[in-house]
Amino acid sequence: MWCLVKVKVLTSLPRVGQPVDVKQTTAGVAGRIRFELNRTLTGQGHEKFTSASQAIGPRPAAELARRLFNSGAVLGVHVFANIVTVDLVPGSRDSDLAQIVTDLHQYWKPGMKPPTVEELMAQVAAPAAAAAPSADGSAPELSAAEKLIPAHLLERSRNARKKAESK
Repeated sequence: MWCLVKVKVLTSLPRVGQPVDVKQTTAGVAGRIRFELNRTLTGQGHEKFTSASQAIGPRPAAELARRLFNSGAVLGVHVFANIVTVDLVPGSRDSDLAQIVTDLHQYWKPGMKPPTVEELMAQVAAPAAAAAPSADGSAPELSAAEKLIPAHLLERSRNARKKAESK
């Protein structure tokens, strides 16, 4: 059985690095649209999100799902490699969703001012100061991100930082 599919080709916007091309099509089901990207988001794995609270972590698929749910027009997101399938809230429009997908990998936009070296070093120094052992020699309180790092790698990183700062 053949199905006639409406295809909307979106132009890629210039980016720093490789451009992200997005092609939007209907998915053959009312209220469902599909985006095809020229880069993979999940490798060969499937990721399905039915709410923004399920989109946890820095993975590209989770970040995209959070952004799509924040639009208020999305009920669910399924990502497989470079295919993103979106279930829309009944009665909502999909006009802004393509731009959200296109902007996922855009980390530099015209008019943005790059941070100075001093601003970047202040961001690095603040976590390093917080990770220093307390005066009584007890272990420092770990951040949520540090709790995800194996202890031996975290210790090795701290020792390398101390060595670099002492030079």
